Amino acid sequence: MTSNVQRFLNGMSVVEDRGAREASMMLVTGDPGYGKTATVISWAVQHGAVYLRAKASYTPFWLLSELVSELKGRPARNSEDLSKQVVISLMREPRAIIIDEVEHTFRDLKVLETIRDLVDLVAMPMVLVGTDQVQNRVARYAQFSSRIASVVQFRPASVADVRICCDHKCEVPVADDLVEEIHRQSGGRIREVMNAIAVVERQGKARTGAAAHKPVSLSDMAGRALTHDWQAKRPRIVRGEGLRSEATQ
Repeated sequence: MTSNVQRFLNGMSVVEDRGAREASMMLVTGDPGYGKTATVISWAVQHGAVYLRAKASYTPFWLLSELVSELKGRPARNSEDLSKQVVISLMREPRAIIIDEVEHTFRDLKVLETIRDLVDLVAMPMVLVGTDQVQNRVARYAQFSSRIASVVQFRPASVADVRICCDHKCEVPVADDLVEEIHRQSGGRIREVMNAIAVVERQGKARTGAAAHKPVSLSDMAGRALTHDWQAKRPRIVRGEGLRSEATQ
């Protein structure tokens, strides 16, 4: 289990053990690529939670319609009836709700009010996921922020986190020096870590003979692109054991 996943689970425990009934929300923040979405989707699947991805043009009607559909209902034609459908469904079968890309909901205060109403009426756990800037926006609305029991910030993955990812996601063993290189190149962004693991896996599966049973090392990846440098607009080429990887000229 990576450190970000552990922080997320700790945050959920805080929400479940909260004092005020209506303080049932958790805010998950972090830069893109740190694994927020993958973590909450995995948790949603395991716990039967409802996962929604907010849209740039979200309205209360759109939000409630998606909720009713995810709860296996037939959406009504107006927001009032939709709200009743959601409340009745969640009272019959309580389920946590996750709203990803939550920064989009701040474009329309009516959407925020709809979320707050649902929390007050049903008091089910609601996880709001967004960038670090979302916390500043939430702070402007005391009636909203006071309902957040826990704030979890996703941080760059550590070398140990990258090792966990390699052990659990890569179908070939990965040597420590290559784990460190993946960590360095990715900057701790899980999305880039997973892309690098896919490259390593292809290389490992292509090996034959005795080498096929050994961990893929930094020297095995020498001369190959492991990740992409988007700022420099070119791939990063692994130069070999003991040498830093460089972008192609």
